[in-house]
Amino acid sequence: MSNDTTELPAVPRRRTTTPSWAGPDPVDRLADRFEEFVAAAVHPDEIAALLESDGLSDDQIRERYGVRNSFVLAEELYARVPRRHPEPDGPLDDPWQVGLRACLLRGLVFALPGFAYVLGAPLLTGSPGALGLPAGTVPLLAGALFGWTWNQGLSHRAYAWLGSGDRQAARRCLLVGAPVGALLGALTALAVAGPADGTAVAFAAGQACYLGASTTLLVLGRERALPAALAPMTAGALVAMVRPLPETAGLILLLGSLAAVMLLGLWEVAPAARKSGTPSGPGGPSPAASLPYALFGLGTGALVLYAALGDVLAGEEHSALAAPAAVALTLSMGPAERLLYRFRSGSLTGLRSTGTPGAFQRATTRTGVECLAAYLLVLLALGLAVTALWPDAPALTAVRLADLLLLGAVLWTGLLLQSFGAVLGTAAVCCAAALAQTLALLTHVGDPHTVALTVYATAAAVQALLVRTLLGRATAHR
Repeated sequence: MSNDTTELPAVPRRRTTTPSWAGPDPVDRLADRFEEFVAAAVHPDEIAALLESDGLSDDQIRERYGVRNSFVLAEELYARVPRRHPEPDGPLDDPWQVGLRACLLRGLVFALPGFAYVLGAPLLTGSPGALGLPAGTVPLLAGALFGWTWNQGLSHRAYAWLGSGDRQAARRCLLVGAPVGALLGALTALAVAGPADGTAVAFAAGQACYLGASTTLLVLGRERALPAALAPMTAGALVAMVRPLPETAGLILLLGSLAAVMLLGLWEVAPAARKSGTPSGPGGPSPAASLPYALFGLGTGALVLYAALGDVLAGEEHSALAAPAAVALTLSMGPAERLLYRFRSGSLTGLRSTGTPGAFQRATTRTGVECLAAYLLVLLALGLAVTALWPDAPALTAVRLADLLLLGAVLWTGLLLQSFGAVLGTAAVCCAAALAQTLALLTHVGDPHTVALTVYATAAAVQALLVRTLLGRATAHR
């Protein structure tokens, strides 16, 4: 064994019994040519991808090597070359080591906008609206759901431009997409509003503008500016939770923070407005590619809204706009992001330390279980803390706790699949789960908590299977 490699148990290199007069076996020559890559491969599919990138067609493979296609040839090469992983000269390069502070900051950024509903409560007074929900709830939730859907798709499209190295095109995408989304979000709220929901529609319009501007800042990596811009609103909300503020003061604080966020977002995309021309990328990302991400935003957004509305829909008198479960889920997004990076880092370690597809799948499964368990522990702690601090919050019963943790499992595994580009499966699962809850609500089938428990458990099981199947393959991590 050489000093710079680590041998792992494997099938000894096989040589064919080609007669000496026939010359070297062409498969052996190919194995010698790609030996370093083949030795480090965890799965034959990695080798098949290399053969295809080298320009070998199936016809050429049949003619030169006497096997059916690139996958059969890859399996033969994988069997002939022992597993061997070269040790790097310096420290291991792990791009997924991300600081905890950055992830917690993003979690805080997701949670702070919730204080707007504390200051905006006087704008949402009146008789109960549709489904017995508090006044103004339906237009607010409709606008929020549209905003999450639109901005999830917009974020993917802008990130695709950033990934191609065209920051100017990403800015142009956000410059157009964020205002259009804000306008459509406000119109959605208006479309479902009742005669007495005028102030709620105005609040929903501000909410739509915030979602568009904050999406711009988050995509362009300027999330550190958001807490500062939201500071006046946050301070006012904290005071209002102890001592009521005059309605005018609350409105001024709300508008001040909203204006600050919108100005910051406009400042970030201003270079795209000043420079004309077409994006420099070759055609750019397809808008259709962003649709699954928008559907994922729709499905997960609806599931979180149902978590917030669960007690009200069950006939219990608790706030529909700030249920402890929804607050805990929002606060958990920072740790959730941190654990997504941890899974990525663990899978990279698995690529370096395992030598067979089965061993790699077991390693990734173990890492996934550990990360999911850590996330659920964090979510449990947040759920208990928020319930204890929330005024007149319902007790966190076994059913409510199971609902919270199962929904957390759905959200985290969904985010994990999305981060690997496996978004179609998780979008389908989340949208189906949200549709099932909607149909149960409209048809009055079963207790909302029991329905939620069944839906979340089913969705979590399906997505866990998707994670094991799709992310247990080494080719998903290369």
